[in-house]
Amino acid sequence: MKITKGFCAIVCCLFLWDCNPPPTEQVVDTPPPNVILLMGDDHGWEETGYNGHPFLQTPVLDEMAATGLRLDRFFSASPVCSPTRGSVITGRHPNRYGTFTPNWSIRPEEISIGQVLNQAGYHTGHFGKWHLGPVKASSPTNPGAMGFDTWLSHDNFFEIDPVLSRDGGTPELFQGESSEILIEETIQFIEAAQEKDQPFLAVVWFGSPHEPYSGLEKDLALYADLPDSLSEMEVSLTSMETGLPAKRPLKDVLQERFAEITAMDRAIGRLRQHLADQGLRKNTVVWYCGDNGVPASGIYNPAFRGVKGNVYDEGIRVPGLIEWPGGLTNPRISDVISVTSDMFPTLCELVGQPLPGRPVDGISLVPLIQGNMTERPAPICFWNFDPGNEKEGQPYIDPELQVGTTPLVKQMNGVYTRSFTNFHHPAIVESDFNGPRAILDNRYKLVIDGASGSGRELFDVINDPGEQHNLLEEQSQVAAKLAEQLEEWQHSVLRSLTGADY
Repeated sequence: MKITKGFCAIVCCLFLWDCNPPPTEQVVDTPPPNVILLMGDDHGWEETGYNGHPFLQTPVLDEMAATGLRLDRFFSASPVCSPTRGSVITGRHPNRYGTFTPNWSIRPEEISIGQVLNQAGYHTGHFGKWHLGPVKASSPTNPGAMGFDTWLSHDNFFEIDPVLSRDGGTPELFQGESSEILIEETIQFIEAAQEKDQPFLAVVWFGSPHEPYSGLEKDLALYADLPDSLSEMEVSLTSMETGLPAKRPLKDVLQERFAEITAMDRAIGRLRQHLADQGLRKNTVVWYCGDNGVPASGIYNPAFRGVKGNVYDEGIRVPGLIEWPGGLTNPRISDVISVTSDMFPTLCELVGQPLPGRPVDGISLVPLIQGNMTERPAPICFWNFDPGNEKEGQPYIDPELQVGTTPLVKQMNGVYTRSFTNFHHPAIVESDFNGPRAILDNRYKLVIDGASGSGRELFDVINDPGEQHNLLEEQSQVAAKLAEQLEEWQHSVLRSLTGADY
């Protein structure tokens, strides 16, 4: 594959043209909406009552699905957490700025949704899991540096009785169920915005249901009668007692995992009730999603192929719900494909702000919200970049500034905190194009190296959502076209990775 500067420039121009339409007027004749972005940690597509789970009780998410816009084909930009979170904040695929996998930070030059809405007059806050760099005050990639006026956040994940940092200060212990703690903080934030007479953006990223699992007694009791057959299977996960790997019966693990999901659901209900009590629900966009699919430790009767970490659908298809009574008056179920990268451009259009003058991978879903979109105009691309050679390069940020401070249960290399990394990538080489990757259009999905030795696979995901029947030979022209589009997109992403967008 020959890579030329001219070719890269052409591709970049094409992406800028496609992804950065002229600024549009606000879509409604009302004040700009308040915005709340909610995200579950490792919450997979099938783990809701409305998607037919046989055990899980999620009455609040079920109600949101019944009264809002239910996105049945909604995807995380990555099958793991940090990259997906970067896609929400920037609207860009995380490989563009080196957030390849967990504990790889964002870059300070990225333009965030916090900055855009802050400049539009919004009061902005982040609550919960950040995982895009340390949350301490000195970090150049903490929520404050990314445009959030205030934050109560963790470098990574957390359980009951979390340790969190407020506005970059010394981490503090907060006693209680973590989802409830985050929502109470969010409510206080909303009240502060009301006092200032400002619209608000609240990004609330829960620690649930990420392993290791725990739950309140009242939530555990709801799942005490799971099938005894589940006790015959053991899964590996982190021990709450030691922070080290352990094996436990799947029945016990699922009881705790499901309890966490139900507690998170109840906390969301508390937030929605507060919005209703304050007369804020009508003009508040509440958008819920997961950050990736279900991990191996929590899999029960998966709806799709794969697991967290795979570019097959079980790794990237997640719950997606939008509730906005003032702008979404007719409840709908949509099968239009959409992705977490779409959040940024959607919100930019809703508040009347132009997109940054750099490649953006998401598209505005305002036409879908309005009922005017029946198909996605361009495919969605997924790519697990292989960062194996990156650590030979120059650190993008002083390593001291990348050291995390908020402890968690799980040990890594003998410590209970997480530090981050990111590296300069000055030149593109042939091996950069490797790694599991996929491209999804409205009907077909091409997967390259999705599993060990899998090569290329083409699936008709409308008729084969389980990705079981490889149509590569029967639909060779479709596969060839998708492969060409995917490679062109990779050229654009790698050009961004070199820092060309800054």
